[in-house]
Amino acid sequence: MALKAGGNADWWRGAVIYQVYPRSFQDTNSDGLGDLKGITRRLPHIASLGVDAIWLSPFFKSPMADMGYDVSDYCDVDPIFGTLADFDEMMAEAHRLGIKVVIDQVISHTSDRHPWFVESRTSRTNAKADWYVWADPKPDGTAPNNWLSIFGGPGWEWDGVRRQYYQHNFLTSQPDLNFHSREVQDAVLETVKFWLDRGVDGFRLDTVNYYFCDKQLRSNPPHEPDEDDAGLDAPDSNPYGMQNHLYDKTQPENVDFLKRFRVLLDQYQDRTTVGEVGDGARSLKTVAAYTSGGDKLHMCYTFDLLGPDFTAEHIRGCVEAFQKSVTDGWVCWAFSNHDVMRHVSRFAVTEEERPVIAKLAISVLSALRGSICLYQGEELGLPEAELAFEDLRDPYGIRFWPAFKGRDGCRTPMPWEAGKAHAGFTSAEKSWLPVPYEQAALSVDTQEGSDSSVLHHYRKTLAFRKSHAALVDGEMTFIATNQDLLVFTREKDGGKLLFVFNLTRKPAEFRLPEGIVLGEPLEMPGFEAVSVSGLVKLAALDGFCARI
Repeated sequence: MALKAGGNADWWRGAVIYQVYPRSFQDTNSDGLGDLKGITRRLPHIASLGVDAIWLSPFFKSPMADMGYDVSDYCDVDPIFGTLADFDEMMAEAHRLGIKVVIDQVISHTSDRHPWFVESRTSRTNAKADWYVWADPKPDGTAPNNWLSIFGGPGWEWDGVRRQYYQHNFLTSQPDLNFHSREVQDAVLETVKFWLDRGVDGFRLDTVNYYFCDKQLRSNPPHEPDEDDAGLDAPDSNPYGMQNHLYDKTQPENVDFLKRFRVLLDQYQDRTTVGEVGDGARSLKTVAAYTSGGDKLHMCYTFDLLGPDFTAEHIRGCVEAFQKSVTDGWVCWAFSNHDVMRHVSRFAVTEEERPVIAKLAISVLSALRGSICLYQGEELGLPEAELAFEDLRDPYGIRFWPAFKGRDGCRTPMPWEAGKAHAGFTSAEKSWLPVPYEQAALSVDTQEGSDSSVLHHYRKTLAFRKSHAALVDGEMTFIATNQDLLVFTREKDGGKLLFVFNLTRKPAEFRLPEGIVLGEPLEMPGFEAVSVSGLVKLAALDGFCARI
């Protein structure tokens, strides 16, 4: 049963959050784009998984240059998604079903169509002249420094009216706000208050470490080959990874703003925040700074588990690094989201292996200490879609094709009904992105009819997680092994569970260390590993759980 909305200030701790990408979830007005009414219609499916909250990707007014992450009005719904009344209806139904509603807040930058920027660019003396990061050119007319855009090219764009450059970490149509201005902070917090007053339960803060840049606009040093720093945030084809991003993001002033954000949030009951931290190998230090002390963010997520590695060594390394760096903070783990290749395609070696990997991955994720975030469609075991260049809509993918194919492959529409056009996503002649046949074959209605489906495994696994308090917010301790096995315990209030996962393609055995005595073996959904006289025998891609 999902947690009831209201009445539990710590509901987010250990919560299961389901990310909805609105334009790809369900279309109800036959325009080929998902909408808020579509989310309302499909909330029973989300509730059936047993999740605690939904996170909605942006639905605000936007020119849609970056699919809504370029906001032109923070306090209204874009007409392609519906109206504020539609949002209120959706939120009321979610709350009725016991599901919290968390919305994206994209406040490091706006659209260049936002009234704030429209005014700011008119002159150097208007009321909002310093609301964005403006800078004079060098004497030779070039940009103020060497900062780059993560979407390719320089991080500065010339404006002929002001005869200055403005900073943009992303598209040129996404100018960065100047958070060094108190007026900007106040204006941003007013938009946050608008949604708090409307009743949302929390915010996912997009690019939370990008709010401030270096006030002196110093150039970034190069990323040295032997350095382990921020190059992880971009594909190899992108020169963004060639810099050590010391000055264009993750500035110390951000901590004080996050404290202001938390003061506002704490005026409301049972609200939460989860910050997206993209800072390469520095991410965990940033998470520690942003979540420690209980006066800033409630939790953060990083990109540590969003890469190609699905090994015991990697997962243990990520979790232990977090435990060491973030002693009193909280993390939200995920294997997939709207910005990365779907994890079934990243982790599976063969097509036949995909459902096995999908089941194993959610079982591992559900056993980790922290909150967890699921991305729509992963409960079906959806693979990454292979799209033709002419079908791409993502400016990031179009810019770096074919070395990097962008993010459209994980954003294709949700397949609901296998026998219908566009798998039941829309009745329009054309969907905004195509629904590949291999995804339509994995539709919700098809999997509902099979007890061994990935969908049913998700439901059983999330129910298993919620039935054991130790899995929600208990302590986690790894057990050393010289094999490629992921072995750890979860413990709370005297209840202790042992987990053994074999993430390899060959059978394995694990002998219990001296002093550990197995109690009742637990039927962890979907696995058949057994223990005989203290020896746990696992098949390839298998798992085991027991009380100890």
